Amino acid sequence: MPISALPKPATTSALELFDPLPTPAEMAAWDKSAVRDFGLKAELLMENAGAEALCVLRKAYGPLAGARVLLVAGGGNNGGDAFVLARRLLDEGAEPLVLHTRPISGYRAAARYHLDLARRAGAACHHLPPGRAKSALCACEAPDILVDGLLGTGMSGELSPEALTLVQAMNTLGENCFVLALDSPSGLDGLTGQPRPEAVRADVTVAFHAPKLGSALPQAAPFVGTLVPRAIGLPRAVMDAAPPRQVLLTERLFGLLSAPAAELHKGRAGHVLVLGGSEGLTGAAQLCALAALRAGAGLVTVGCPRGVLAEVKAGMPDIMALGLGHGMAWTPDCMDSLIPTLGRYDAVVIGPGLGRNKEAADFLALFPKAFDQSFDLGWAVPCIYDADALYHLAQNPGIMKELPQDAVLTPHPGEMARLLGMGMGEVQADRATAAHRFLATHPQVLTLKGAGTLVGQGDLLHLSPIVAPNLAVGGSGDVLAGVIAAILARGVNPLHAACLGVYWHGLCGLALAETFPARGNLATEIAHALPHVLKEHAPC
Repeated sequence: MPISALPKPATTSALELFDPLPTPAEMAAWDKSAVRDFGLKAELLMENAGAEALCVLRKAYGPLAGARVLLVAGGGNNGGDAFVLARRLLDEGAEPLVLHTRPISGYRAAARYHLDLARRAGAACHHLPPGRAKSALCACEAPDILVDGLLGTGMSGELSPEALTLVQAMNTLGENCFVLALDSPSGLDGLTGQPRPEAVRADVTVAFHAPKLGSALPQAAPFVGTLVPRAIGLPRAVMDAAPPRQVLLTERLFGLLSAPAAELHKGRAGHVLVLGGSEGLTGAAQLCALAALRAGAGLVTVGCPRGVLAEVKAGMPDIMALGLGHGMAWTPDCMDSLIPTLGRYDAVVIGPGLGRNKEAADFLALFPKAFDQSFDLGWAVPCIYDADALYHLAQNPGIMKELPQDAVLTPHPGEMARLLGMGMGEVQADRATAAHRFLATHPQVLTLKGAGTLVGQGDLLHLSPIVAPNLAVGGSGDVLAGVIAAILARGVNPLHAACLGVYWHGLCGLALAETFPARGNLATEIAHALPHVLKEHAPC
């Protein structure tokens, strides 16, 4: 196989590639473990959280001397973080006023400790009486800064009527001042990123230790504002002992790509096969092939029905084409022409422009078995199932059982809905749950496309932090498949190849927004942006 001659990808541990993205429950378990198993004081962790919140506020807002700061403190640990911040604001020369929702006698443990400390330091702290909290809040002098320490990630279910009233009042005040949320905006669901039913709209959210899953999802952006994670002193061993089920993609993924060797030639740079294209549907295969080349593949071949061979090659001198079968559409006899060539390729994409006729489904059903029969060692070439291939997999679940564990599936929300037998609205309402539902019964690598693309295998989800509307154009998914294929052809394992492909593709969308701020870019321009983005972000 040509892949054996490729430069070896950089060896990087998974922990170095991603950032943790815990759920609120996972974060709470880490906090408890730090106190119980490592002897850290809860008061110390709370002190660290308040100190980091001050650093974030100072950087985001500017000098704090003389600033009027209104802090709304809830009855739990989020309120305790607010008490620490209030005390430290005094040292900055600010004028903090704390309104707490629980009577002083009702606070316990670390939160009570820091409430007492803030009062002794001279911070003004007043109880918000139940039923009159909104009027008391609105009666305050207009602040320069509003700090949301009401609930953070500690809420579950819908906001209580009292809490909803406070959130609404805080949003009214926030229209004319800077808003900082501690850990997570109050009212925001820590799992889905949805308001329940309303949430504080912050300018900046400081996430203690790590962003929480809900805060990092695209739908949370209007409430979270700028999300700034800050360490508060939890030992790494706490996470190692109980890893989160979600992580965040980072730029460190580019470390998987080795610098090109001086003696590199096209035959050692990875050969990608794109199986797709049919009558009236050749553009998808061309886009996929173009993206693979722009992502660094040395050779790209498009395998297509012989009748559309000329159309696939038209205007694309950089790609090779392999005519299969005899007609204009995919049929099972295309496999006879394909099998003798399979040993040439390092990665395969199947689906772009494949068509949805029964004969194409019959071809797809033969595909996994053909690969098994072609290599004595089993499935030797990683494969990406995209576009029309996913349609056929949804219609013929039996084929799914034949797919190897290292196959990569790249559905958009509509295709994901078909694969799961549910509505697209259900998928979009809770994408993480939909992804986990799929992965619970399928061992393959899933790439659920959309704003905040999710990549997963087994129990672990990888979330892209990139939201780029410039990617919302026909053919964008074909480009992504080509990028992942080029990375696979360089010897990167399928899960990491999908993660890097998603992140790289997303950065192209951000780069194009500078030239096309109101969109209007083409999918071909996403592909052409790939090497330029790599130049800016890759360590080599």
